[in-house]
Amino acid sequence: MKEKIVQLAQELIRHPSISPNDEGCQKLIAERLIKLGFEIEWLPFNDTLNLWAKHGTGEPVIAFAGHTDVVPVGDENQWTYPPFSAEIVGDTLYGRGAADMKGSLAAMLIAAENYVKGNPQHQGTIALLITSDEEAAAKDGTVRVVDTLMKREEKITYCMVGEPSSSKILGDVVKNGRRGSITGNLYVQGIQGHVAYPHLADNPIHKALPFLQELTTYQWDNGNEFFPPTSLQIANIQAGTGSNNVIPGELYVQFNLRYCTEITDELIKQKFVEMLEKHGLNYRIEWNLSGKPFLTKPGKLVNALVDSIQEITGITPKLETGGGTSDGRFIVLMGAEVVEFGPLNATIHKVNESVSCDDLAKCGEIYYQMIVNLLDKDK
Repeated sequence: MKEKIVQLAQELIRHPSISPNDEGCQKLIAERLIKLGFEIEWLPFNDTLNLWAKHGTGEPVIAFAGHTDVVPVGDENQWTYPPFSAEIVGDTLYGRGAADMKGSLAAMLIAAENYVKGNPQHQGTIALLITSDEEAAAKDGTVRVVDTLMKREEKITYCMVGEPSSSKILGDVVKNGRRGSITGNLYVQGIQGHVAYPHLADNPIHKALPFLQELTTYQWDNGNEFFPPTSLQIANIQAGTGSNNVIPGELYVQFNLRYCTEITDELIKQKFVEMLEKHGLNYRIEWNLSGKPFLTKPGKLVNALVDSIQEITGITPKLETGGGTSDGRFIVLMGAEVVEFGPLNATIHKVNESVSCDDLAKCGEIYYQMIVNLLDKDK
């Protein structure tokens, strides 16, 4: 299994699929699946290519979800090896996407291949949901596929997202949920004027300072056993013309909240209005909800994955919900149980991104055993 996974990961990395471009990665995957009798459906939206592939019929539907797109490489001169050369040095595979997440894609695909070859008449459905729009806008990828499937009343019972979840050693962390993410763009209005005549102007920075102080010190919640407390961070702030003698007419503040299940996006918006009105600000605010929080509590899927990790690595993983968002936030809308597991995330989005070849092999074994645990152990 190791040789097949590593070879496929190398092939995928050598396609420079900077988001939202796929550059032939999904065609490579589809060709392999067709040989195994998978039903292939292409779901392109705008500049994004999506693949929905299925083998078998009925429930449970076990889906492996991932993305072929990668983030830009930055200054290639800083890379020890060309970012799309997929060099192997010792046990380490280097390249953009090695850990996030072409290595996981290769492991998931080979695991599915091996299971279908050995169990051509398996119960239920094994599926792959692959997109080229996860790292950038995430507007025409998994979210559009999920919408299409839901309109057709198709279901996903269990979903494994192959994001690199491991922290220090393979298998130490499984993501069984994610915090919600909401961004606000706030515009506080004032009156522009000369700094020498402040009585003829209205400085929006001065007026907003008490509000910003309250905003950045407000305790939204205390979290719970699955999530840390909600966190707010100001990401950008801007005002003024660049001149030292002009009072600005408008203040722009951009902030993001990573929030847990103790609060909702509607309550967040409501609290913002209360604060803004309390401080008497003339404002307008625009909201962008990237995703609501979700949680898959210990049950059949979590147990199947944890048992697999224990069997292959000897490690009992910790269930966590921290970090950024993932496409799991869309798939959970189908009523699916969703978990994320993959190799170490220490080098993702960095120069010299890399992954252990041995870890990729173990990922494949874990994914395979998870399928066995879900489909075969209750026979």
